[in-house]
Amino acid sequence: MSRRCELTGKKANNACSVSHSNRHTKRLQHVNLQTKRVWWPAGNRWVKLKLSTKAIKTLEFKGLDAMAKEAGINLNHY
Repeated sequence: MSRRCELTGKKANNACSVSHSNRHTKRLQHVNLQTKRVWWPAGNRWVKLKLSTKAIKTLEFKGLDAMAKEAGINLNHY
């Protein structure tokens, strides 16, 4: 499984580590992913998703059905 948010699609960002002598070496800035059980009222059950913390905050505002519809995810498979 990739390190990607299942609702927003966020993934790692390419960046550089900069040393004190100003050398640049490539590195990745990973997304803050959390495995979270979310209650799905339409399916009347818990759904386990790998979400970014930003997606968790947005989920509380929009709701699971709206975010899944935007992402094109069928929650019956989770």
